[in-house]
Amino acid sequence: MNGSFKEVPRIRFAHLPTPIEELGRLSDALGGPRVFVKRDDGTGLALGGNKTRKLEFLIADAIEKGADTIVTAGAAQSNHCRQTAAAAAKFGLGCVLVLNGHKPDGASANLLLDSLLGAKIVWVERREDRERVQGELCAELSTSGKTPYFMPYGGSTPIGTLGYAFAVEEAMKQGLDADWYVFGTSSGGTHAGLVLGARLFGFRGKVLGISIDESEEWLKARISALASEASELLGPRVEVRPEEILANDAYCRAGYGVLTDAEIEAVGLFARTEGLLLDPVYTGRAAAGLIDLARKGFFKKSETVLFWNTGGQPALFAEKYQPYLA
Repeated sequence: MNGSFKEVPRIRFAHLPTPIEELGRLSDALGGPRVFVKRDDGTGLALGGNKTRKLEFLIADAIEKGADTIVTAGAAQSNHCRQTAAAAAKFGLGCVLVLNGHKPDGASANLLLDSLLGAKIVWVERREDRERVQGELCAELSTSGKTPYFMPYGGSTPIGTLGYAFAVEEAMKQGLDADWYVFGTSSGGTHAGLVLGARLFGFRGKVLGISIDESEEWLKARISALASEASELLGPRVEVRPEEILANDAYCRAGYGVLTDAEIEAVGLFARTEGLLLDPVYTGRAAAGLIDLARKGFFKKSETVLFWNTGGQPALFAEKYQPYLA
């Protein structure tokens, strides 16, 4: 690809490029393949994470549209919400977070940081209620003279997807000839961006998302549509078909944010072999999938796997996970 794209508003505030490091002791512990990590936990915005790449495009879009308040949603320990609250604070925007669950007696981890960053938090009982309440809050803000920006959970819109399309270009320029990209996938924006970036910049390896909470069927439909729509922001449409999407939903049966022995082992193994911290929900589950697939011989011992550490380490300090990780 010649890199001749249509201009899309972007504000560059992430710490890029994030480094790629070899995980030699982990690779030895698994008996192959050769594993590297892309340190997207170090993007710099309020302890970093993958959403910062998306927010470079999303915040630019919000400002261009004259918004003064960001309204987004997530789980109580949402990494997306933490990073969005930080970006809003950085650029002088209001931030309203719609979180599902019940308000705890005390705030810890990401939830503590949300408050510290000045976000207003609205609680809803069910995950299914979030989008409706977001819409209602946007209507109320508009009535009161504000200009809200509705940001879906995960920042997974065609605009947000561009963050990871360009991340592929960044990774390829770093010179690692990877056979696989492996990462956690949920709302689809990171996955769609990597798929689109692979097409745009000629990555010849495979892009495999380990599902955090969604079915393989849903992910294939969602990500193919999102990648295709995002491509139109840059130029002619790139048609991505559902059957092109590689997603594995074998590790999410316990449910979102539920720690199993697999996540506990993965978090501990990465910590003890590499001094690398994962989070219990996203990278812990994705790493558990990588470890299991490696042990089963899914990857050839001669292959090179790039694991994208998408951040989220503040969740390690959430009270609900302490009995499992202590």
